Amino acid sequence: MKHFSRSLFVSVALSALTMAAQELKAATPADQLVIGTSLAQVLSLDPQQATEGKAVEIMSNLYDRLVATTPDGKVVPQLAESWQVDDKGVTFKLREAAFASGNPVTSKDVVYSLGRLLKLDQAAAANLKRVGYTKDNVDQLVKAIDDKTVRIDLSDAVTSELLLYRLAMAIASVVDSVEVQKHAVNDDYGNAWLRTHSAGSGPFTLNRWSPNELVILDANKGYVAGAPKMRRVIVRHVPESQVERLMLERGDIDLASALTASDLATFNGKKGFEVQRVPTGGFYVLAMNAGNKYLANAKVREAIAYGIDYQGIEKTIMGPYGRVRTVPVPENYEYAVPSPDWHLDVAKAKQLLADAGFKDGFSLTLKTIAQTPRVDLATAIQASLGQIGIKVDVQQGNGSDIISAHRARNFDLLIPQTGAYMPNVLGSMEQFASNPDNSLEANNAGNFVWRSAWDIPELTAVTAKASMEPDPKKRGELYVEMQKMFIDQKPAVLPMFERFEPIVLNSKVQGYVGHPNLITRLEGVTKAETE
Repeated sequence: MKHFSRSLFVSVALSALTMAAQELKAATPADQLVIGTSLAQVLSLDPQQATEGKAVEIMSNLYDRLVATTPDGKVVPQLAESWQVDDKGVTFKLREAAFASGNPVTSKDVVYSLGRLLKLDQAAAANLKRVGYTKDNVDQLVKAIDDKTVRIDLSDAVTSELLLYRLAMAIASVVDSVEVQKHAVNDDYGNAWLRTHSAGSGPFTLNRWSPNELVILDANKGYVAGAPKMRRVIVRHVPESQVERLMLERGDIDLASALTASDLATFNGKKGFEVQRVPTGGFYVLAMNAGNKYLANAKVREAIAYGIDYQGIEKTIMGPYGRVRTVPVPENYEYAVPSPDWHLDVAKAKQLLADAGFKDGFSLTLKTIAQTPRVDLATAIQASLGQIGIKVDVQQGNGSDIISAHRARNFDLLIPQTGAYMPNVLGSMEQFASNPDNSLEANNAGNFVWRSAWDIPELTAVTAKASMEPDPKKRGELYVEMQKMFIDQKPAVLPMFERFEPIVLNSKVQGYVGHPNLITRLEGVTKAETE
């Protein structure tokens, strides 16, 4: 019998954990870090393919990039010990480092990795394609000068500053070209193999990945900056918040990052635990498919913007996960404009639907990954939109199903989440404001706006202009213009809540600092001795 009661399963699991908690508290090994989270979005661990948050966190510990960013947004050396910027590009000098295989890291590996990113042409490639790098020009723009020198010429759509921030993303991880090419099959650049293996120079190596179960990372004893303090990192899939809370309280895990707001609240001020609320620069978004006959109408999209109880949802569901913000730029960023006056106004929303020719309402489906807090957020949106005459059917799914539907434009409404690649207006908003080719034939599934079939040529042009503007004052003026244009066009990618990543740690864990870009590194994490 394949069907079972989810609530019964959770009840049994909770009962078992509660009874176990009455016994002597468990403790994870002193040399292992055990993380409880949701792995529903981890579909691949190939750094030139995967872009989902938890996959990025894992991959950022398997691989190094030329440069990295600190939690406060500074670009710092990683595989590159130094670099020189001129008006045509950036020249990098590599440090002496080796991959986990023992192969030396050379400029050829850097060239191969960036070429592989663009030639695989997966969603991850969008971050460089958006600024003029393509599979056709990468071999001309990225070159090995010698074994330890790499030259990256600027395209005509990027500045050196923006290029450096993009090179700090997980998508620009440097892979072991010798090892990866051993496993290439049918010109796949080793993708089938690298989805479930690692070939990096980072502080850890991939021991095992069992989808929706666990990921095990082993310390890379030969890591260039010294072996990690933890011999092993275990990431466990614990999608039920109450189970995860009890596991953390009992000592079965050291860190929890998929707790509901109510379970998180139980750790506020609780002895033996620390709560971090990491700003991501990103958003929880209501994506609307503008290819839908209803959602193509700007008045309908505006009606939906007035049909959501943002304040109520923030208070009852989002809590530490998000705060109301309907412009895709965090409110504390320089040049951020105020949110528009979108709030729950049933009468106004109904009038907008009537003006659009749909006074009797209509039905839509809303797809979401079954993950905290998006499931509860979807249910709340369903209730809100029901008040204005839009009947919403919520469809939950795993990461593979929902992400595939999003990239294929196979949805009416969908709840994705975003991040920011640098801490300014462009780093957060660019993905909401650029869609160079909206045609179905473009098949640009890596472009966030393209997935919603929202054609925005004027906004795309202003965004491109801002990307190339060297004068800070003029660039700031363009940032303001971008945000105002976005609001005026009644977006099909509606930011609802600025996104935070709340994490609860056992206070034995030392040196864990959540990174806004989800590239939290673990080599310096230690554990204090048990009292």
